[in-house]
Amino acid sequence: MSADDDEDDYMSMTFQDTPPTTETSVQRAERLKRESRARGIIKSKAQLAQEEAAAREKALATSLLEDARAKKSKGLAMMAKMGFKGGGLGKKTGDGQGSGKTEPIRISMKEDRGGIGMESEKKRKLREAADERDVKSVKIDPLEYRERMRAEREDARLEAQLRAAQRTAERLDEEETSTELSENPPPCSPSEDKDSKSRPKPAPSRPLKSVPVLYRGLVRHREEKERERRMRHELEQSLSRLPTYENSDEDDDDKMAMGKDVSFSLADDLDEEDEELQEFEALDLGTRLARLVMYLRERHRYCFWCKMAYPDDEMEGCPGTTEEDHD
Repeated sequence: MSADDDEDDYMSMTFQDTPPTTETSVQRAERLKRESRARGIIKSKAQLAQEEAAAREKALATSLLEDARAKKSKGLAMMAKMGFKGGGLGKKTGDGQGSGKTEPIRISMKEDRGGIGMESEKKRKLREAADERDVKSVKIDPLEYRERMRAEREDARLEAQLRAAQRTAERLDEEETSTELSENPPPCSPSEDKDSKSRPKPAPSRPLKSVPVLYRGLVRHREEKERERRMRHELEQSLSRLPTYENSDEDDDDKMAMGKDVSFSLADDLDEEDEELQEFEALDLGTRLARLVMYLRERHRYCFWCKMAYPDDEMEGCPGTTEEDHD
C-alpha cells in the first residue's frame, strides 16, 4: 500500500448536518403550544395523589448521602473528616462496620383527621364488637329466640285485653252508680239556688283504696298523669306571667273563667303505698284478666268476649268464660 492510500480522501467523505444550536421561530412556537396545552390540562385528584405518592416513594428510595447536594454540604464534609460513614452509627459488627440504618425511616401517610391512637382505638372497638357478636350468635338458639318473641307478643296481647277489661269494668260501675243516684237523689237544702242545679259540679274526690283493686291501677295511672300535667301547666304559667292573686271566695264559675281546672279532683292517698294493688299486679296477666272477666259476669252480667250484657244471671247464649270458648 502506498503512502498516498493512507491519506484521507476528502473528496469522497460525506458530512452529516449538524443540529442547529438555536431553535427556529417555528420550533419555538410549537414548543410553547405544547407547554400551554400541558398547563391547560386539569389533573384529577386521583392523578395528583398518584403523582404525589410516586414522588414520595422516589424521594424515600434515594439516599441522602448519594444526593448531588450532599457532596456540596459543609456539614457532611465536616462529619466525614471526623470519620462518619453511612450506616456507621449503632452497634459495631464483626467487620467493624456499624449496624445503623442507611435509609430514612419509612413514613405512613394519615388520611383522616383523627388524633394519634384513634385508629388503634377504632380497631379495638371493632374487634370487641365482632367478638361480642360472635358470642351472642353462639349463645342464642333460634328456637329459643322464636319462643321468646312469641311470649312477648302474647304478653302484649294480654296486656291490651287487660286494659280494655279494666276500662269496661270502670265504665259499668260508674253507670250503675249514676243510675242509683238518679233514682235516689240526695236531699237538697231549700237555700240552694236553682241555677246551681244545672251547673256542672266537679267530680268528688274519693280515696284510691275505695276503688276495686281490679281496675285500681288504671285509675291510679290516670291520676298520676293528670297530676303531672297540672304541675307542668302551673310551671309554664309561672314562667310566662306574673303570679295571680288567690281569692278564697272564688266559686266554681270564677275558677272556670280564670282557666282553672275544677272538673277533676285528685285522690288524697295518691302518694300512699298500696299493698293490695301491689299484690294484685304481682299476679300474671292471665290470672288478672280471668278475675276481671268473672267480675264483669257476676256483677254486671256482661261477657267481655261477647261484648254484650245479658238480661239474666244465666247468660243464656254465652259459650263460656274463656276466650277459647268463643273461637
